[in-house]
Amino acid sequence: MPPMEPGQNSPSLAERAYRIRRNALLMGEVQGQGYIAQALGIADVLAVSYFHAMRYRPDDPEWEGRDRFLLSIGHYAIALYAALLEAGILPEDELTSYGADDSRLPMSGMAAYTPGMEITGGSLGQGLALAVGFCLGLKRKKSDSFVYCLISDGELGEGSIWEGAWSASHWQLDNLIAIVDVNNQQADGPASQVTGFEPAASRFEAFGWHVQRVDGNDIDALVQAFDAAKACSEQKPRIIICDTKMAKGIPFLEARERNHFLRVEPQEWQDALKILDAGRPA
Repeated sequence: MPPMEPGQNSPSLAERAYRIRRNALLMGEVQGQGYIAQALGIADVLAVSYFHAMRYRPDDPEWEGRDRFLLSIGHYAIALYAALLEAGILPEDELTSYGADDSRLPMSGMAAYTPGMEITGGSLGQGLALAVGFCLGLKRKKSDSFVYCLISDGELGEGSIWEGAWSASHWQLDNLIAIVDVNNQQADGPASQVTGFEPAASRFEAFGWHVQRVDGNDIDALVQAFDAAKACSEQKPRIIICDTKMAKGIPFLEARERNHFLRVEPQEWQDALKILDAGRPA
């Protein structure tokens, strides 16, 4: 199978994002709970990443010429699985195994288990430093591949993130594109109140990064931002700060005051799927 090249986006990116959200809801229904709000919120970013920006081979997840997608936020695994299912890297018949014993889809991402999962998550704040290592390795191999690293606003309170940011700038890693999901929610409450991370953009600029901030649920804005990040001619790492809506597209879940980890009643899963299907892109 030929590699998935950047820009090959038929069906539309909006349709891809819809399918990613639907996959996430179906997996959540299996367990009756989970990090569903994050998956719904980050679906547009994942659609643009996998179906506009990245290069990979669905039938060969370890192809050396691929772009790498590092999930620093291990508990977002359900979101990445949903994208990997849509990309054809994971088979559809594994969807219902989410979170089960011996499943390749554990509730927190593990590289040893899951094709397409580049790093093991769990201990938060480690992904960006790992991405620096990936980028340095690719540079030494003379590879033109990019490394994408998804981190959360809550992780910006971890010192290891800023060590990674400093190192990436020092090494002029222009093959690194970091993505920050700013949904302002974490387990202890609003992320901005737990460890204030603003002004995020100017902080990364001070560390020597090429910085953009966009609406993370606006597909057109995301396409422009990813294109600009890849096209930047400066020898510096790039970051796209994405403001997203938790549980995007499902109003009764959006309205929940605390939706970091959702427990959803059986009938509510069906209600959510009906709402999502009703808004399917034409």
